[in-house]
Amino acid sequence: MKKILFLIHDLSHGGAEKVLVNLVNNIDKTKFDVTVMALFGGGVNEAYIKEGVKYKIVFKKPFRGNSKLFKLFSPRMLHKKFIRDKYDIEVSYLEGPCARIISGCPYDDVKLVSWIHTEQHTREIASKAFRSYKESVKCYQKFHKTVCVSDYVKQDFLTIYPMLTNIEVLYNTNETAQILEMKNEPVAENLFSGKEIKLCGVGKIITVKGFDRMARIQKRLKSEGYFTHFYALGVGPERENIEKYLKTNNLTDSFTFLGYQENPYKYVAKCDMFVCASIVEGFSTAATEALIVGTPVVTTFVSGMSEMLGDNEYGIITENNEDALYIGIKSLLDSPELMAHYKKQAEVRGRFFSTENTVKAVENMLDNL
Repeated sequence: MKKILFLIHDLSHGGAEKVLVNLVNNIDKTKFDVTVMALFGGGVNEAYIKEGVKYKIVFKKPFRGNSKLFKLFSPRMLHKKFIRDKYDIEVSYLEGPCARIISGCPYDDVKLVSWIHTEQHTREIASKAFRSYKESVKCYQKFHKTVCVSDYVKQDFLTIYPMLTNIEVLYNTNETAQILEMKNEPVAENLFSGKEIKLCGVGKIITVKGFDRMARIQKRLKSEGYFTHFYALGVGPERENIEKYLKTNNLTDSFTFLGYQENPYKYVAKCDMFVCASIVEGFSTAATEALIVGTPVVTTFVSGMSEMLGDNEYGIITENNEDALYIGIKSLLDSPELMAHYKKQAEVRGRFFSTENTVKAVENMLDNL
């Protein structure tokens, strides 16, 4: 049995954090002895780690300046301090500090894997958690395998680190059976009006997720007479700014923040359209989950969407700007037949991202190291 360590920054309410929990819960425990280690504890996804997966934390909660503090020490020193046991495989499940720490592994017989979840575009962004770009190159070269969550992320990563080889694309793991079961749970009475066309989005309420775009799009739709309502599932610092915009523009009755939901699927499944308004993504877990529950997807062109949706075969991909997204949303609002078509296509594509398929691919990668 192979001993595997997955190191992640924390298990807060993010896509990568949720996907890691899905993955480790479903890995074959007769073949792999799995440990998850978080640099910082207290994340909401800790509660979903199932029996059979060991869980460790380094610090009980995040503290200010931790990234700068880590950079004072070498990767080897951080590894020695934080990772006391020896494993057969060590996985950095997020870019940055986790990759720097795992690269400090002193054992020649331990296989190292780095997971890249998002497009980074520049050397400055990619090496932010390192002392320099040169150090980041040195660290990433120590990994025996780099995993990217989409081909788009892979190509972006290679523009920054063209010297790296042995890079593989593996798609995120979703709890498909659980999602399909949970989508049927009821929502609060009177939350949804039968007359409204219900749009939704899921993610952290931060700038790159584009919820402010949706607030402005909702204003345009309302001014043109569309009876739509947008539901945002998530928490984050941009909520206050968006709420001010909604109040100023008399939109509070047609744009609702639902906060963080343990079961977002029951809301997404009952909406007519899932909208990803993001400026940047890796491989959208929320969009994949929308496909699984059979909700039509309209998205900006961000990493992974072409692989997920094809050439508008399974959903609509627009240019990454507000006007294009607005037009894409309207194309479904104006055509019930097109909406019905993409609902069927969502169900078809959702089956491709089954738990069994994605976990097996990861297991094969680990076996072949």
